[in-house]
Amino acid sequence: MSDNLGLPERAQVQFDCHGRASGKMRNDLDVMMTQPFTEGPFELATDEGSFHGGDASAPPPLALFVAGLTGCIMTQIRAFSKRLKVNLNDLNVETRVIWDWEAKGKVYETGPYSFEIDIYIDSDDPMEKQLELIALAQKGCFLEQTLGQKNTIQHRLKVGDGWVSA
Repeated sequence: MSDNLGLPERAQVQFDCHGRASGKMRNDLDVMMTQPFTEGPFELATDEGSFHGGDASAPPPLALFVAGLTGCIMTQIRAFSKRLKVNLNDLNVETRVIWDWEAKGKVYETGPYSFEIDIYIDSDDPMEKQLELIALAQKGCFLEQTLGQKNTIQHRLKVGDGWVSA
């Protein structure tokens, strides 16, 4: 065991989400951490505005994505500042995510263009310690580490008693 809150040196962190369609374009989502311990469930929702025929009753999925990215780096900076003994008087983060969008007949295709995260730290500690804190927080941010590499996402369609790769 390590001194990391009683967790083992290595572990897998797993979140599961069950989503169901509940309105014109609204999705109600139950999210839960299932490994290495249980947290949740957390009830979230997404919706789209009139562009996709929704009612804008909840944030669109992209807003939750950008909020998650911002919250992830902020959480790591705050958690790691305590462990590294870097004083934080205040912390603000501004994140901009830009995607390319291209019409393809009746649908469209997208792709990432840029991810920009501006960090504002009010600290009495030297800049070198603040930069080290940010570098380590980047390595600890699950979303940044996911975005920084090529990933394979598997989709399956439930058909009868089995599954078909989609």
